[in-house]
Amino acid sequence: MKETQPPDLGRRRVRQLRAAANVHRSVAARVEAFSALLLGAPYAAHGLTGSADVPEAFTAAVDRFDCVTYVETVLSLARASTVDGFLDELRQLRYDGGRVEWKRRNHYMTSWISRNAARADVLRPLSDASAAVLKERRLDAVPGLPARQARFSCVPKGKLKRLELFLRTGDLVFFVSTRADLDVFHCGLLVRSEGQWKLRHASRSNGKVVEEELARFLAANRMSGVVAVRPLERAAAPRGGRA
Repeated sequence: MKETQPPDLGRRRVRQLRAAANVHRSVAARVEAFSALLLGAPYAAHGLTGSADVPEAFTAAVDRFDCVTYVETVLSLARASTVDGFLDELRQLRYDGGRVEWKRRNHYMTSWISRNAARADVLRPLSDASAAVLKERRLDAVPGLPARQARFSCVPKGKLKRLELFLRTGDLVFFVSTRADLDVFHCGLLVRSEGQWKLRHASRSNGKVVEEELARFLAANRMSGVVAVRPLERAAAPRGGRA
């Protein structure tokens, strides 16, 4: 049986976005184009439906975002060639195995990264081994989920200049929390413009999706480090059903 369409899906809006940005051939160029088209969209906290006590419902809003749903939506748009393909990509990014269940949602972004990096032709982590440090956390920030241990590497903020040598427009960036029970506190997309790195992200403090200098964001926020990943080109033709 075909899964019910998300009630918040704007199929017409997805088609409009695709028509405006899908002329770009590389996934990096499509990430840049789609992320630009969504600048100014309102920030919406807690946009996903589900909890330990409430059944998960698949959502696919393209008109309001938090930091994670903005990144997921842009990457899904960049990888898909149809509306149904967009929905499939979004499910696969958000849930372990693409199954819409609250416990299978990638609640912690280190899980989001590792599970999607394990899939073929989705993304790969970027790092400078000489600058990276290993972090160990007991993740226990999501009510209803059992605590679990996590080990991951990141580049400290003070050594980010080394990592910048490996970056390019379209890369995703995750900011590591200073909390002992959390891995990542924020994420966004990188664009190189006018000789500077710009961060596109859904900003709670600004109330919308914005572009700002990465250096400014780094200076304004405490963090334990940065994790960067690169979206990969698809080896096969994009999945999809009807447009």
